Amino acid sequence: MCALCGSLGGDEDWTDAVAREGVFTRNDDPARRRRERARRVEVASRVLKLYGLRLSDWQGAAFLLATFTGKSEIVGDLSHLWAAAERLTGATCDPLDPDVLARLDADD
Repeated sequence: MCALCGSLGGDEDWTDAVAREGVFTRNDDPARRRRERARRVEVASRVLKLYGLRLSDWQGAAFLLATFTGKSEIVGDLSHLWAAAERLTGATCDPLDPDVLARLDADD
């Protein structure tokens, strides 16, 4: 299956809280879900920038991860983000690395 068909038919990611009967969430407004998704992209992008990468939302169905030199990969959900980042950079990408966290703190 191509990436487009997989994206169009995919289920929501666990990070995308969607109101369902019997499931408690405050995230029942579509506009709020989009804002929260945009916020997750923004936060992940701050870390990915340190590795020479950028992340963007792709139609609310997936994410586009790209290097500053133009290589890119569609990522279905955030749980696959770091493996894709490592494939694109050829380096270990650890968002919890103490040096990464210190660099993020220094940027604030």
